[in-house]
Amino acid sequence: MADTTIYRTAKVFVPGGLPEHTYVPRSARGLESRLQSSMVDDFKLVAVTGATKSGKTVLASKVLPRQATVWIDGGGVRTEDDLWNEILDALGGFTETSATHEDSRQLELNGSVEAEGKVPFIASAKGTGSVAHTKGTSDASSRARSISPRAAAVAVLRKAGVPLIIDDFHYLSRDVQGAVVRALKPLIFEGLPCTVIAIPHRRYDAVRVEREITGRLESITIPPWSEEELEEIGTTGFPLLNVLVTKPVLARLSEEAFGSPHLMQEFCRAIAFGAGVQETARTEVVIDSVEDALFAEVAEGTGKVVFDRLARGPRQRTDRIQRPLQSGGSVDIYEIVLLALAHLRPGLDTIEYEELRAAIRDLLADNIPEAHEVSRVLEKMAEIATSDEASTPVLDWDADERVLHITDPFFAFFLKWGMNRVELGDQSSA
Repeated sequence: MADTTIYRTAKVFVPGGLPEHTYVPRSARGLESRLQSSMVDDFKLVAVTGATKSGKTVLASKVLPRQATVWIDGGGVRTEDDLWNEILDALGGFTETSATHEDSRQLELNGSVEAEGKVPFIASAKGTGSVAHTKGTSDASSRARSISPRAAAVAVLRKAGVPLIIDDFHYLSRDVQGAVVRALKPLIFEGLPCTVIAIPHRRYDAVRVEREITGRLESITIPPWSEEELEEIGTTGFPLLNVLVTKPVLARLSEEAFGSPHLMQEFCRAIAFGAGVQETARTEVVIDSVEDALFAEVAEGTGKVVFDRLARGPRQRTDRIQRPLQSGGSVDIYEIVLLALAHLRPGLDTIEYEELRAAIRDLLADNIPEAHEVSRVLEKMAEIATSDEASTPVLDWDADERVLHITDPFFAFFLKWGMNRVELGDQSSA
């Protein structure tokens, strides 16, 4: 019997959420089974790592449901106490304890009473009985003490035995990371399941901040999605909407997704909406082509805001120096760094510093910035990306290794598809 259920497109394709109908388990990679087994008497801190929007949080949510765990969003943690207080809120813990001690003494007095009563129409009655009167005194004293949020949270976690997950662990400052790992170490050794979720190049943050955890870290890396795996999102979801998308179109969508299921979900939803499909169609809808405009529109809605913030850079009192382009017009130093990235067309790559500087030299006609100027701009851009609470960091500058990490497929996608709509300096730059 055919399925007559009506599905809404927004519920079938869910970019940025936990998809109910188009979740792809990637069973051949054994990711779910590895995470499940690590939760059973593993006595290790589990680090789930993967590129931004690669599905690591979706995977963890599927294996470790939020209603059965304590789930902390690292993006909302600014201080160590923020994290411990969130744990206390989740488990109903307190940072104050009190005890009351009471001493009481009672004296019972017994006696007798004789009464005679006369009530109209009722014969007289006379009787005796006894009464007891208790007189007591009591002394009570109470004591209260406060304990630190860390100590309280550790105690309540130990008692509850509930798995702890810290998402976006890379958001925590290095000092906070170290304090958290040191506090959780005894619980990990006792077998409490603890998991951190982070972007790949921060995989060993837990080891770096606390060397004693070395040997107690289980790393589960979420590999980039293959184009075949991404296509499964479409082949699973489109039939629910009574939409037939041809193989070449699905291949094109998966090719442009930079290995991101989030982007693939975005493409599938956009192409369905573009065909007028808001819910399961009454008659089959065939989609046999995709226009470049679809990718430009997705780029506009996903990467432009953070790109503009990076192009503006931090506020300053004076206008920045304009540097002439080979193609004409001029840009400031923040804009030329972004143009150089667009020129390189990176995916989710690690870009060597000298490679970026070479691209800058290729684009500028004169006034090439010094090495320390480019380093300072990259450092400021990383700060801007990290402080943007509306999104995960799109890039990260490692000053020690002198490499720039492109961490967000949306940002890489925008560098490819959104630049033709960007105006930099005194001209429109592509």
